[in-house]
Amino acid sequence: MDYVLPLAELIEQFRKLPGIGAKSAQRLAFQVLSWDKAEIEKFAQCVLSASNQIHYCPDCFNFSTGGGLCATCSSPKRDKQIICLVATARDLAALERTHEFKGLYHVLHGLISPMDGVGPDQLKIKPLINRLKEHTEIQEIILALSPSTEGEATTLYLTRLLKPLGVKITRLAFGLSVGADIEQTDELTLAKALEGRREC
Repeated sequence: MDYVLPLAELIEQFRKLPGIGAKSAQRLAFQVLSWDKAEIEKFAQCVLSASNQIHYCPDCFNFSTGGGLCATCSSPKRDKQIICLVATARDLAALERTHEFKGLYHVLHGLISPMDGVGPDQLKIKPLINRLKEHTEIQEIILALSPSTEGEATTLYLTRLLKPLGVKITRLAFGLSVGADIEQTDELTLAKALEGRREC
């Protein structure tokens, strides 16, 4: 169906969101247009505000505000000897919901995927190496990556890269389903996977 250009453009923007197909994008666009102008402006302002105020933490690359370290990195209660390596900030949030992990994090912002043109240089791996060299108190890296093809490729690459640095490398136990995403795994399974991690 042909829509007026502004509506077609709005639908196309919603289609860029993960998991949103053509019909869902249309529903979202029509829903937004059904709001009164004040609600639409508030929605748009929230998106702009988030874009302007949220940045990456200079240590772990999780989302942060205020130009400094995120709440996890700046907390004196966190165990600074352990870093849990995750692919995305969504994975970090999923692990935090278990209330089991008390260390720090490092967000790669993706996984190695040659088919998609994503290599090690596109990930936050170099900052991780620098972090390990600067903070000699770090004793363990937990590789909390999804057990997908890309996750396994990234795990293998990181294991080879990090072992010579003398830090202990562990990974989540294989209680996670093969092909599953960490962000969609329940808290109990994630907690057990953290408990049953093993050295690579």
